[in-house]
Amino acid sequence: MVKRTILVSDQIWVLTDGRQGHINQTLGLAEALTSTPVVKVIHLRSPFRQLSPFLGWASGRALTRKSARINPPWPKLVITSGRSAIPVALAIGRASRGATRLVNVQDPGYFRGRFDLIIVPEHDQLTGRNIMRTAGALGRVTPARLADAAATFGPKLEYLPKPRVAVLIGGANAVFQTSAEVAQRIGRDLAGIAATGAGLMVTFSRRTGPEMEGIIRGALSGTDTVIWDGTGENPYFAYLGLADHVVATEDSASMVSEAATTGKPISILRLEGGSPKFARFHAAMAARGVTRLFAGSLENWSYAPFDETERAAAAVRKLIRIDKGTL
Repeated sequence: MVKRTILVSDQIWVLTDGRQGHINQTLGLAEALTSTPVVKVIHLRSPFRQLSPFLGWASGRALTRKSARINPPWPKLVITSGRSAIPVALAIGRASRGATRLVNVQDPGYFRGRFDLIIVPEHDQLTGRNIMRTAGALGRVTPARLADAAATFGPKLEYLPKPRVAVLIGGANAVFQTSAEVAQRIGRDLAGIAATGAGLMVTFSRRTGPEMEGIIRGALSGTDTVIWDGTGENPYFAYLGLADHVVATEDSASMVSEAATTGKPISILRLEGGSPKFARFHAAMAARGVTRLFAGSLENWSYAPFDETERAAAAVRKLIRIDKGTL
């Protein structure tokens, strides 16, 4: 098990625009550095929102009332993701006269040279002196978190037969589309897995949509399946911890990357559409032995579990020259 360096929490700020994908990646990196990072969700008012990051950040005048406040003393490290967070991070860097190190997760697209470190997935194909490339997206999945969640939810799911399958269903985004036909195919595939005697643990994304969710729910009616209804504590980590297999739709690099931290076989369900960037990501995951396209039945294989978030954290520790867990 990797020994994680614990840092002083109020010296690490996480700035995001509130999008879940950005929060998961930045918070995952921060949690690898400290148990309780300071999280600040940034909301910019007009015209700063539309012109971010080029208009800069004019102190509190750029922030809406619901936004976190940004005031000194400045932290040792700022971790950002999302366009709205970029001008705030750069302003902190200037105000601290370079004492605050700036790390951005994902390609900021602008002012790359003003960040001390930019962490991007390999499929972005970004290079540069301050660029670190990871095999997939960063996230919050750790062995300890999975074990704790599995212990909490395990008794409630004891009735499910084995093998148990974590089913992660996404949906439409900028490059992938869903349709009734796609949903019906996925429903048939999952029902076929359940018919072999497997127990399914299903979660849906916000992107899944009611039509697709309804079709899949209908296809799984009467099978040994539990579907999270969105209420109560999220069992996502528990499903990954308890699963023998993972089945995931292809629309989310983060979802597949998080599943890859388990070392369990991941079968990919196709949607409609795609992009060169996603094609590169899935080709790389398959080449590493992490994923295979679902071909009608579960297969068994193994690979070394991913720990890219910890690898990124090690690079950040080196950047801010941390010794023996203190700032």
